[in-house]
Amino acid sequence: MGYAAGSYDVVVVGAGHAGCEAALAAARMGCRTLMVTINLDMIAFMPCNPSIGGPAKGHVVREVDALGGEMGRNIDKTFIQMRMLNTGKGPAVHALRAQADKFLYQHTMKETMEKEPNLTMLQGMVEELIVEDGQCVGVITKTGAEYRAKAVVLTTGTYLRGKIIMGELMYESGPNNQQPSVKLSENLRDLGFELIRFKTGTPPRVHKDTIDFSQTEIQPGDAKPKFFSYETKSSDNEQLPCWLTYTSEETHKIIQDNLHRAPMFSGVIEGTGPRYCPSIEDKIVRFSDKPKHQIFLEPEGKNTSEYYVQGFSTSMPEEVQLKMLRTLPGLQNVQMMRTGYAIEYDAIVPTQLWPSLETKRLPGLFTAGQINGTSGYEEAAGQGIMAGINAARKVQGKEPVILDRSQGYIGVLIDDLVTKGTNEPYRLLTSRAEYRLLLRHDNADLRLTPIGYEIGLITQERYDRFLDKKQKVEQEIERLKATKVRPSEINPLLESVGSAPIQDGSNLLTILRRPEVTYAHIGSLSPSDLDLDEEMQEQVEIQIKYAGYIEKQLIHVEKLQKMEKKKIPENINYEDVQGLATEARQKLAKIRPISIGQASRISGVTPADISILLVYLEHYNRVTAAGG
Repeated sequence: MGYAAGSYDVVVVGAGHAGCEAALAAARMGCRTLMVTINLDMIAFMPCNPSIGGPAKGHVVREVDALGGEMGRNIDKTFIQMRMLNTGKGPAVHALRAQADKFLYQHTMKETMEKEPNLTMLQGMVEELIVEDGQCVGVITKTGAEYRAKAVVLTTGTYLRGKIIMGELMYESGPNNQQPSVKLSENLRDLGFELIRFKTGTPPRVHKDTIDFSQTEIQPGDAKPKFFSYETKSSDNEQLPCWLTYTSEETHKIIQDNLHRAPMFSGVIEGTGPRYCPSIEDKIVRFSDKPKHQIFLEPEGKNTSEYYVQGFSTSMPEEVQLKMLRTLPGLQNVQMMRTGYAIEYDAIVPTQLWPSLETKRLPGLFTAGQINGTSGYEEAAGQGIMAGINAARKVQGKEPVILDRSQGYIGVLIDDLVTKGTNEPYRLLTSRAEYRLLLRHDNADLRLTPIGYEIGLITQERYDRFLDKKQKVEQEIERLKATKVRPSEINPLLESVGSAPIQDGSNLLTILRRPEVTYAHIGSLSPSDLDLDEEMQEQVEIQIKYAGYIEKQLIHVEKLQKMEKKKIPENINYEDVQGLATEARQKLAKIRPISIGQASRISGVTPADISILLVYLEHYNRVTAAGG
């Protein structure tokens, strides 16, 4: 029998990147929050790549920060390298990526959480959910402690029935040889949840002193780093370089010769792996025409000699891994400190969730992170903050916050999961967002900080700074529009940047639209007296240069929002809707979309089905309004 151990507003299970954001959001919104985790030393641990950001993922970190989350602030304090990727392309795909000091990242996040007044942290293994009257009202740990709550958030990562696989060796384990969570997985199954088996993997770690860096190419950080958090203005972090090497013919031969021992191909692995982060053996088989693949050597921190071998994820037997490593230029005499491995785990089929991340089957229970079938720390953090916000709002009797696809990559991520589901570990890509030009790295605050402020995660001081920035950007755009220049004033500048001269007078806004002209050029000719910082100047330039494209996307968004505003009642019976195709009827009944917009994105639901549904809803709403 268990014993009553305490009562809270929100209980968060797990302390990875989703759990940290969920617990901090709920606590900062005024909820008494308990976070239970198997091992307090593993808070915000990076079991795989010691990095944050990259294409689409970096955008999510900016969005988490714009809402008032912690990941951006934490990586800004603990990075050992910062690089802006894709700078040769347009601003929609600019993506910030940081190497983390993995140990400092953990310790700094743990310290932040320990200082949060509304947050209690506990080491324990949750094995069961407490369910009363069809609602989730708490959790029970292995020791029999019962913690009551008005909402529970599960962020169990890859721990649910975790199994590590290396060649022929297999054993039950969470990542990095932590205890797996077996009973909770069984409990979810018993409660009627549909689970799916996924797999992910990690590469070996090697000793820095056994690498010959002279045979590799240096990859330094940016001389003037940008930051993830809108609150970070400067940093004196020392940057460490990463290094680039390649696989060789010999590497490919060793892999080919040992494929019969690779769990991926010998049938040992049941789980589906991530398509966009394949193991090295999978790459060699799938891209057999490629003579070599890029491999990055990345430091795991300042005070460790461990290097992460990025691009070399593998579940080959240990001795084969060492042979493979020693065929890479610069690694001929390398010492392997940790063996790469594959890990299989249970995840929830995410179509069982509402867009608020509350489970449909069990009100009061929310899930976030890899349990929802995603991969990546950033995707986890994005879901974590939304689950924490919505758990707190449920406790406070408020409507959930749901970001739509035009508001953020977080909106795209959650909508994809709950509307389409996923049959492999889901990874965010810029191509998944149809409104990429609106969802840029630079404007996450303009999109989401008002929401963060409204729900209580953004301080008044930060919000005032945000409003000041917004106002100055708007004023400067107006000034450039109103400032006229004669050909004699502007043509020398245009000539110097290789741009065609003008014959008649023009305003500075029109001049800045030219690809060759930058805001700095305009500023040298006609300085602003608004005291614009670098971020504001960048915002002015992007908004002016891309105005036409942004306008077009906003027209699309308006149409989308009309569809999103057409809500579908929760209790609608799709059997009553005459004329729907059988597949559409089945899918709609399973997903139970909350709006016509969401319904239209379900695979198998056609435009014709949507038209039928719209006609039915009009009739349904009339009858309901008339009290029928």
